[in-house]
Amino acid sequence: MNAWQSLLARIDAELRVLAAHPARSVVLLPYAQLMPLAARLWAARFPDAFAPRFETTRNWAARAGWFTPGPHDISFDHGRDLLTAAALLEAAGLAAQRALLAGPLVEQVTQLGQIAASLPPALRPDWAEQARAALPPVGDGPLALEAAVGRIAVAWAGNSDYATDVLFAPRVANALDALLIVPGLLPDPLAETLAEHYFEKAVLLNVQPDAAPGQIALHACADAEDEAERAAACVLRHIEAGRVPVALIAGDRLLTRRIGALLAERGVRAGEALRDETGWKLSTTHAAAQLMAALHACAPRASTDDVLDWLKLAPAFDAQQQRRLERHLRRHAVRGWPQAAAMTADQPLTQQIESLRAPMHAPRPLADWLPALRALLQGCGLWPLLAADVAGNAVTDALGLGDEALADWRDWPAAQRRMGLAEFTRWVGEALEAASFRPPHPAQAQVVVLPLAQLLGRPFAALVLPGADEQRLPAAPEPPGPWSAAQRQALRLPTRDDLRDAQAAAWALALRVPHADVLWRHADDNGEPLLPSPLVQSLQLQELAAPGTEAREARFIQMEPTARPQPRGDALPTQPLSASGYEMLRACPYRFFALRQLALAEEGELDVDIDKRDWGNWLHDTLRGFHEALRAAPGADRLALIDAAADAATQALGPSLEPGEFMPFAVAWPRLRDAYLAWLATHEASGATFALAEEAIDAERGALRLKGQIDRIDHLADGAPLLIDYKTEPLTRTRERIKAGNEDTQLPFYALLAGADAPRAAYLNLAEREAPSLLELPELPMLAAQLYEGMAHDVARIAAGEPLLALGEGSVCDWCDARGLCRKDFWNAE
Repeated sequence: MNAWQSLLARIDAELRVLAAHPARSVVLLPYAQLMPLAARLWAARFPDAFAPRFETTRNWAARAGWFTPGPHDISFDHGRDLLTAAALLEAAGLAAQRALLAGPLVEQVTQLGQIAASLPPALRPDWAEQARAALPPVGDGPLALEAAVGRIAVAWAGNSDYATDVLFAPRVANALDALLIVPGLLPDPLAETLAEHYFEKAVLLNVQPDAAPGQIALHACADAEDEAERAAACVLRHIEAGRVPVALIAGDRLLTRRIGALLAERGVRAGEALRDETGWKLSTTHAAAQLMAALHACAPRASTDDVLDWLKLAPAFDAQQQRRLERHLRRHAVRGWPQAAAMTADQPLTQQIESLRAPMHAPRPLADWLPALRALLQGCGLWPLLAADVAGNAVTDALGLGDEALADWRDWPAAQRRMGLAEFTRWVGEALEAASFRPPHPAQAQVVVLPLAQLLGRPFAALVLPGADEQRLPAAPEPPGPWSAAQRQALRLPTRDDLRDAQAAAWALALRVPHADVLWRHADDNGEPLLPSPLVQSLQLQELAAPGTEAREARFIQMEPTARPQPRGDALPTQPLSASGYEMLRACPYRFFALRQLALAEEGELDVDIDKRDWGNWLHDTLRGFHEALRAAPGADRLALIDAAADAATQALGPSLEPGEFMPFAVAWPRLRDAYLAWLATHEASGATFALAEEAIDAERGALRLKGQIDRIDHLADGAPLLIDYKTEPLTRTRERIKAGNEDTQLPFYALLAGADAPRAAYLNLAEREAPSLLELPELPMLAAQLYEGMAHDVARIAAGEPLLALGEGSVCDWCDARGLCRKDFWNAE
């Protein structure tokens, strides 16, 4: 604190030299967090004296006069500036590129506006002229759009009014006796201009750090999670030792949020013992997610997942009705909500959803979109939730959904341009992405999360700096924006050298904290190696730091492996048996118990791509439709019939099928179609005729009840039935199925299911790149009898209470849905 005492003494001395009254004097500080600290320390040192006003330029301007941006002024509100940018691009003849260029334009003008705002209004045109001269001319080359955006940004910044313009007004000068400026680590153009403007009253004060380097501990971590855990442990160790407040440097927001979550588990929570001065993107809050879910659900081509997400977040929808609707849509794999709404139009929940979605479809100005959004949030019950939440209030404020803000939107010209729902949703998302949310600050915090540059003038007992690797803590940060070094100098933007000097100064402040822990990871998220920051490497070379000790507490956990489950299934139904069900029983009895007897199953995904299984189902439907149509019209053109059946099968894949999604399989279809028609002619020439397709059978066969669906039944020349099962797999795999000794049970099960005397059965291989082949299974009656005997025996064993063991053998475990239930990965070692 000696540096502060020296600074306050100098402020007092300079006021006396200038014969300035403290109450008419301003001390400009580099950032707002120093204001209450400076005021408190002044009151303690000079309890009986008047105090100067400790301000930042922003606070001083706000106190000096109320500012309302004009229609084309930079507001530094991302949402408003996006709309102004769109209007300026449209006026410049770039309406077609408006969506692409509005964001980059706002990013550039935000930086340029800070420079323009640092100048008195009378000097701003000269700066704009100089800035234009530094930019490339507008042409029609590959960088034409970039050049146009740069020139629009300069013109916008140069012709805008700013809240800080009032600081150059005569009435402010008349009320000011002295201006004492405490610079930050980076040059502040506005503070420098104010010093020149009030040269007779201005004094530049430098804060000289007086502390010696502290105890620095270096921690090399394995990965991001290890780094977060060790950083949190370091913070907790400092708290337990009474070294508070602890500065937690936020260089990587994702890493910092993970550390915050680990600290919250140990009772150090944001808003209580932790003060986060950096905050996080408002778009990542739950409140923003709720609002965006409602908007995404209202899109004309919204996915079913989008609408279901909204239903689960909004309290106005009945939970039981929502679950029933979701089960129905997942069972039928309906991906698109328009198709889902048509399918369930008679359900009250669908009618409620559509009544809220319908008002959001028509294009309108932003001034009308925002009341419509508010009405949507009120209708679905989210508005009260947002109003009761701190982050929810920040969301509504950022979008201007309050009564007073809505009135302002109606009076603002840029908000009168019509836009569709997609553009409005994009605007909302970008506005929330650009805004920050800071939780309420506790009066006394044990941990303070802050940027490295804001260590200036802050008394911390300890510091934890994670992310000190070459990527997150470079010695010379890359300047933002598209400008070259020469252009940055001409535009008066911070140069790379400025950023390097500021980084070095901030690093020096970090090293002067009495106890500092510096952490970095050896590898990034992709496993690529990472080096420590050059600043850390310099410490290591100078031997100014020591390796840190492990702050985490070691825990010894006794291994408690899980025994293999051995449930009994005698109290649960085993029948009817299907071919796939019995194959499941043979592969793993526990799998049969979990997935068949208990009927446990994962809910189907809605947004899935067409795959090989869908191709097989499509082929089944196509051939069934073709043969049924051919039986009804034997003399019809077979090519036309099979193409019509293929079109019908494609439509049956689902109303949410995207155009072109089935194209990879459609390309292979003509060749297979022609080959199948040629094979069919040969097959029919032998006397075979089509009888049935996709025949579903549920029948008693002795002591067993069997259930299944036979792909196709033909009658041979002698009248005997031929059971056919289609296979789209490689021909070699189908041949393996009919070899002697193979344990394939599908065709023998079909024979039992059909119940016909002396049936014959075969696989019809319809691989995409091979000619159709009919492969008959020999010795079918014997195999069917053996299968029946085995099924009856297994069913009897289950009924007798024999445990259904989890075998955990072979590749069947790799994709088993019951693997997490049987806990195979945690069994006893055997």
